[in-house]
Amino acid sequence: DLTKMSKTVGRGLATVAPVPPAVRAAATPGGLRKILQERGPAGYAQYVREHKGLLLMDTTWRDAHQSLLATRMRTEDLLNCADLTNAALSNAYSLEMWGGATFDVCMRFLHECPWDRLEKLRAAVPDVPFQMLLRGANAVGYTSYPDNVVYKFCEQAVKSGIDIFRVFDSLNYVDNLKLGVDAVLAAGGFVEGTMSYTGDVGDPTRTKYSLDYYLDLAQQLVDMGVHALAIKDMAGLLTPRAVTLLVTALREQHPDVPIHVHTHDTAGLGV
Repeated sequence: DLTKMSKTVGRGLATVAPVPPAVRAAATPGGLRKILQERGPAGYAQYVREHKGLLLMDTTWRDAHQSLLATRMRTEDLLNCADLTNAALSNAYSLEMWGGATFDVCMRFLHECPWDRLEKLRAAVPDVPFQMLLRGANAVGYTSYPDNVVYKFCEQAVKSGIDIFRVFDSLNYVDNLKLGVDAVLAAGGFVEGTMSYTGDVGDPTRTKYSLDYYLDLAQQLVDMGVHALAIKDMAGLLTPRAVTLLVTALREQHPDVPIHVHTHDTAGLGV
């Protein structure tokens, strides 16, 4: 919208600079993070389940630039839009902004401290629940770490500002998942027990990763004490029919547990 852009002219050249739109703060003072802090993880899970409407997780600060920009957004880039982000997303379920490849890339390629990033962004965005991706026993690395390392990592992550942990294992290996879940619970964080989706639950001829497979995995996660269930469709394989079958079955099996669907729009079906 050119009417919302400022224009300066000098030496015959025109420079057009975009003007950020005004963003109103949330209707909930302190944002949804205030509810999480006041009620704790179990209370926040209940609030989310009882919420009338769709709640969103924003992935701009983690998965978006990890998928599109090789995770190369710098802390400085994120801080420059922190105020607007805090206002725009204060009624969001969460902002996924840490974990995954961000920890590794911060150190190896951007020469930044990932803990420094987390703490600076936490100070700049006080009203939005921060979420991270935790690879179970792999934490934010590419190998299995000793249990005490994972426990200490989660403890420090909570102290530095992470609220919600999406705990997953790329192979849905339950022992790896359980270590991550137990470590987050011990640290006082909110746990999303995550199922990595593959196959097609809508195709009865594909029997390995069937609807029963995911229902059994979901039950094991709930038995571990997770606060929410997440379906991680990292390859964009979920079809409308498949997600309808899966979410309907999960809701019938776990009526009180929030269900979070995360999909990549690889096949153009995500929206």
